[in-house]
Amino acid sequence: MRAMLLASTLILAGPAFAADDAAACAEGITMIRDALALNPPEAALPKLRKALRVAEREQKEGEFDECLDAVADSRKVLGR
Repeated sequence: MRAMLLASTLILAGPAFAADDAAACAEGITMIRDALALNPPEAALPKLRKALRVAEREQKEGEFDECLDAVADSRKVLGR
């Protein structure tokens, strides 16, 4: 019985996690764009551009976890 309750809770919570990830993905893309607009160091440009390209692609595909991975990569480059 507990297993069924846990499974149903996780299934019902799935869309909420997806919505949170979608919002975080969009915020991350905005953060990367803002960082690029501030003229970051030359060494960071290719990494930030790649992270933006990957994040935007994954957002379009609905793969928000992979978008968040790209956003995390950009944060490492920016030291955030």
